[in-house]
Amino acid sequence: MANAQKYLAFDLGAESGRAVVGLFDGNGLRLEDVHRFPTGGTLVLGTLYWDVLRLFEECKKGLALAVTQFGKDLAGIGFDTWGVDFGLLGRGDVLLGNPRHYRDHGNDGMLDIAFALVPPETIFERTGIQFMQINTLYQLLALKLRKSPWLEAAETLLMMPDLLAFWFTGEKSSEFTIASTSQMVDPRTRQWAYDLLIRLGLPTHLFTTISEPGTQKGVLTQEVAQACGCGAIAVYAPAEHDTGSAVVAVPASDTDFVYLSSGTWSLMGIELPQPLLTEQVRKANFTNEGGVFGTTRLLKNIMGLWLVQECRRAYARRGQDHNYAELTKMAEQAPPFGAFIDPDDPTFLAPTDMVEAIANFCRRTGQNPPEGIGATIRCCLESLALKYRRTLELLDGFRGHPHAIVHVVGGGTQNRLLCQLTADALQRPVIAGPVEATAIGNVLMQAMGRGEIGSLEEARAIVRNSFPLETYSPSAATKDRWEEAYIRFRKLCGIEDS
Repeated sequence: MANAQKYLAFDLGAESGRAVVGLFDGNGLRLEDVHRFPTGGTLVLGTLYWDVLRLFEECKKGLALAVTQFGKDLAGIGFDTWGVDFGLLGRGDVLLGNPRHYRDHGNDGMLDIAFALVPPETIFERTGIQFMQINTLYQLLALKLRKSPWLEAAETLLMMPDLLAFWFTGEKSSEFTIASTSQMVDPRTRQWAYDLLIRLGLPTHLFTTISEPGTQKGVLTQEVAQACGCGAIAVYAPAEHDTGSAVVAVPASDTDFVYLSSGTWSLMGIELPQPLLTEQVRKANFTNEGGVFGTTRLLKNIMGLWLVQECRRAYARRGQDHNYAELTKMAEQAPPFGAFIDPDDPTFLAPTDMVEAIANFCRRTGQNPPEGIGATIRCCLESLALKYRRTLELLDGFRGHPHAIVHVVGGGTQNRLLCQLTADALQRPVIAGPVEATAIGNVLMQAMGRGEIGSLEEARAIVRNSFPLETYSPSAATKDRWEEAYIRFRKLCGIEDS
């Protein structure tokens, strides 16, 4: 691409991170990977942490490689990560220990404790966020109840992408989409819900100003620039929540669509011009997360391909190590419609052995556990497809009419079996792609920050022009069997409403 602007996107997920250069010429976008690295958690004496200083070093390595391959004239840099996790800074901006991983068991029981202090109806009305014990709100409450010296010494709280951006720029700020995942932000004002924090006895002095996605956060410090062989490159806040960036890259041509960001987590929802804070939404445990250009992402967090990732690890420990392509092929060959699980059952959040956790769930619900690797993986994938159907059913109800198209974006689009199962379970067309949606959205929001893109519609047109998509049509031949499967699934999940 001649005369293309070059943007560097750091996209950190729960399993891996990457540095990606986006080349944008005003009409089309092309991505080039420059560095990939594992993220993951580190378990130390029963506590699960993020090794955030290593992640910082990996990002610096990615910047240095980008400069070497594409030159010093990068137009911008942006960070996005998973939600809810954070670092605490003390006097002199010293990091007060490694941030805890959201799957750490230190958060167990915090929902009930919070609800004893503030009713769940009030928490939802003030934040619009789905109740999950991993949310920042309950992590902070856990630190308070443990009388954590970190919390007592803390002067600033920064969500993970804001922390990395601070170390690159020396400027502290909070971006809206990532802040919204904390369950501590008012979705109407798009600012911190200080009154809620006070009622829960949590400190209010920790929080920095919230800015909208597309805002420039600063420029590289001299220290980072010298280490990476470049100058004072601008650092922008894209949608710093990885799902927020992924939704930017949904290649929809209108606003009446459902998106499914598929990866370690599955995030399925719709885009709205304002939050939907009804009792129906609260009881269904949906979430109103921040979006770009003033939008709200009304969605459901679903356990996602974490199920398959953990099965793979469990089988590897048994001496049966297979890559994801091999696991998918085994699942294709396994008999359909065996056992099902509820992907969001709490026992699947952080089990010591996912395969055994699945077997135990099946026994507990009166089913025979899947036998063998292929049957277990197929159980995961079919159960996800059925969970997507339930979620779509609720989304249709919220909006008052069925959605004709489901767009699947992210790494999960590479699992063609899951895409087809999803189309079959939903009995709706599924448009899959792009794979690198999060990095694409990151780059496009940086370009918006520089004034090269003026609207969300323009950004999505660029995606359609730049990346291949694949459509999966539902199979009429299996429709009746999916209907029977959905009846079984609803029963084992305790779903009683129509």
